[in-house]
Amino acid sequence: MLVIITGASQGIGYAVAEAFAQVGHTLLIGSKTASRLNEATESLQKKYPSATIHSKQADLSKQADCEAFGNWCLSFGIPSILINNAGFFLPGNIMEEAQGILETQIGANLYAAYYTSRAIIPAMIKGGKGHIFNICSIASLQAYPQGGSYSISKFALDGFSKNLRLELKDKGIKVTGVYPGATYTNSWVGSGVELSRIMEAQDIAKMIFAAAHLSPQAVVEDIVMRPQLGDV
Repeated sequence: MLVIITGASQGIGYAVAEAFAQVGHTLLIGSKTASRLNEATESLQKKYPSATIHSKQADLSKQADCEAFGNWCLSFGIPSILINNAGFFLPGNIMEEAQGILETQIGANLYAAYYTSRAIIPAMIKGGKGHIFNICSIASLQAYPQGGSYSISKFALDGFSKNLRLELKDKGIKVTGVYPGATYTNSWVGSGVELSRIMEAQDIAKMIFAAAHLSPQAVVEDIVMRPQLGDV
């Protein structure tokens, strides 16, 4: 199985890569930061020698990088799974954010998935099957303090996922929106929040892996996950 994972150098993306690598799949992973990507690639290959790991640095907030990354992925064959995880969080209130934050968040959290998907989907359609996971957020479903442009961009990603599912369902391609609440990644380091209050990245990875292994006639449309005690 050929699996593409963007934003795979850390956090949820890395945990998802581990879930697929441990059963020996071929992974095509990307990230904006070359040094972290190289470290992740070496770590995954060492821990899971039965898997094949290829990596390419790309800033997927840029259309040209998405297209180049997509073409590179297709050079390995027709992908079975595309996991659009690239993106990041900038806190803020709409009326107090610095100029340009909206554009930055839309680029990282929406355009990355949009243009990467457009590069990959024609091959999936030709193959008659595939599964796309878009890592949205609880912030895609409800407003919250300091959500600002991040939440706007994630609401847009939710809309993209729903439209894509409608367009591709009769072509054998599944689309799943993933909506995690607070999940421990580097962005939580030093926050003072107890680890018992936030989910583990592996929790999200396990659900994605399970959803990817259903029968062809079944699709998990949405995966909504929150900490047991509620949102932080």
